[in-house]
Amino acid sequence: MPFWLSASVRIRCNFIFFSTISHLNMSLPSTNAKGEFVKADGEFTKWITADGSSGFKSERDRYHLYISYACPFASRCVVGRKLKGLEDVISMTSVDYIRLDPNGWTFTDQRPKCTLDPLFNAKYLRDIYLKANPNYTGRVSTPVLWDKKENTIVSNESADILRMFNSEFNEFCATDEQKNLDLYPKLLRGKIDEVNEWVTPNVTQAVYKAGFATTQEAYNNGVKILFENLDRVEDMLSKNRYLTGDTFTEADVRLFNTLVRFDTVYVGHFKCNKKRVMDYPNMWGYTREVYQMKGMADTVDQQHIQEHYQVSHRHINPNGIVAIGPELDFNAPHGRDNMVAK
Repeated sequence: MPFWLSASVRIRCNFIFFSTISHLNMSLPSTNAKGEFVKADGEFTKWITADGSSGFKSERDRYHLYISYACPFASRCVVGRKLKGLEDVISMTSVDYIRLDPNGWTFTDQRPKCTLDPLFNAKYLRDIYLKANPNYTGRVSTPVLWDKKENTIVSNESADILRMFNSEFNEFCATDEQKNLDLYPKLLRGKIDEVNEWVTPNVTQAVYKAGFATTQEAYNNGVKILFENLDRVEDMLSKNRYLTGDTFTEADVRLFNTLVRFDTVYVGHFKCNKKRVMDYPNMWGYTREVYQMKGMADTVDQQHIQEHYQVSHRHINPNGIVAIGPELDFNAPHGRDNMVAK
């Protein structure tokens, strides 16, 4: 600090500096003592039911979904809303995909598909959390499902929101086909839960364990777990069209949102470069098939994905330079039409 500054100015500068560092540290990913990434669970876990027995009844235009197209967890909910034909039933806002403000996710109408907050004209997503709980001090993340009637957050747990969209809004689905679509059918729930139980920590979260690792040991362990389980996924998809057999389920929705980001950001940005999804013939064909399903491409925005990760994560990419590639053709023939479970 220059000696010629007055004592009061130096005190003020020190306050601003350390406050800024504190804010930046709060926005960094959570890691444990070993330098391993730790994902926080959703802290709002109420439930919407068709009959209203939970206190939150499924109704047209009652709920609003806050998401980031960059986030694979929020994108599960975007997919559920799309596949179930609920776009005119549950309104949705995408936050700014560039996340550099120390206060976290912001709202903007200056980037594609992003809008200002239509409910409260809030500047930050954290303001929405504070409206639900003025004493909230937890992590501010997407998705957020807001109840416009009760003025509170129903849930910020993506797995729960996906299931609510799947089963509790059937009265409002746009078509009979969408009404009859069941991503969590009773006969397959055991298999779905079993797949989710190992895919979530060992694939979905493992990319973050590698990418956000702050020690070599944590990175090595994360990458080892990740690719052992990607090999397992490839083996499963060599025998089955989808993760649980011949039926597309929520397990596929959840995995797809990791795979569609893998070669564009996880390989380079997160150093998950032992193999690409393209190097797994069954997994790459599967990813293309899911992408080509009706409506799925509308839920994926690679500009949001690539610029969010590579511009926002300055602790990984200090200059915020966005890679030009890779060139991927998600619309190329996938060759899985006639595949039968073995």
